[in-house]
Amino acid sequence: MLPVYYSFDEYIKDRFGEKLYKLSLDGGMTCPNRDGTSGTGGCIFCSAGGSGEFAQKLCEDVDIQIEKAKKRVSKKFKGNKYIAYFQSYTNTYADTAYLEKLFFKAINNDCIAALSIATRPDCLGKDVLELIEILNKIKPVFVELGLQTIHESTAKLINRGYSLPVFDEAVKSLKNIGVNVVVHLILGLPGESEEMILKSVDYVVKSKADGIKLQLLYVLKGTELEKLYLNGEFKTLEKEEYISLLIKCIKKIPTDTVIHRLTGDAPKKLLVAPLWSANKKDVLNSVNRELIKLK
Repeated sequence: MLPVYYSFDEYIKDRFGEKLYKLSLDGGMTCPNRDGTSGTGGCIFCSAGGSGEFAQKLCEDVDIQIEKAKKRVSKKFKGNKYIAYFQSYTNTYADTAYLEKLFFKAINNDCIAALSIATRPDCLGKDVLELIEILNKIKPVFVELGLQTIHESTAKLINRGYSLPVFDEAVKSLKNIGVNVVVHLILGLPGESEEMILKSVDYVVKSKADGIKLQLLYVLKGTELEKLYLNGEFKTLEKEEYISLLIKCIKKIPTDTVIHRLTGDAPKKLLVAPLWSANKKDVLNSVNRELIKLK
């Protein structure tokens, strides 16, 4: 029987009555796992751009960023409403006064229907949570948490920089203030079996997170992960392996949990492996064909 999943596009149309497009913005922040607060070098898979290669570059006024980002996507999106997506690095890792100015400017822009903030579970102090609660009363706020895995051995290997209970507390705190929580998981991390990956999916579902992003592990130039890959210390997933694993994950996710992503977008100029992932359209078409077979 066909596994049914609730896609982000469907959810957005249900909630807002129209399609919205995410505008990737740069909040000008770094990460505690880079500046020595909780670690250095960042997660081993993270590029120098902090996973924000597609974000509009930082400028003084966020409204200017928004206008430039709108022009950038104008050929593929003809709507009028957008999600302001602060994607690069850790977007709650700054003084609260700075965050307040930044986020209020974005959320009060007439074309912005919602705010999406990518951050770490260990960067959600009381003052930040209070700010997010206020913002969420103006327009919907999504907070995206980079968990990647529930397994502490893998977390240590990838240099994540925080323990699982920190994630648990972050989800609980965000849910208590009525904020939509989205959790990132990476499929194919070094040393992780299919069983381990599926356990991570189960854990996120039980956490009562509102949404999940399923991300293929890809290797980018200039990362610590690239060194491991080139040394032959692990292999990336083949396309067929990834699709098979992805469908097993989908089958574990209830239909009231939104699946925001089924793969990912690696910058082609930085992509080392797997090269098949560069053709995202082909990957998604292949996933859909496999889902249809299960009818």
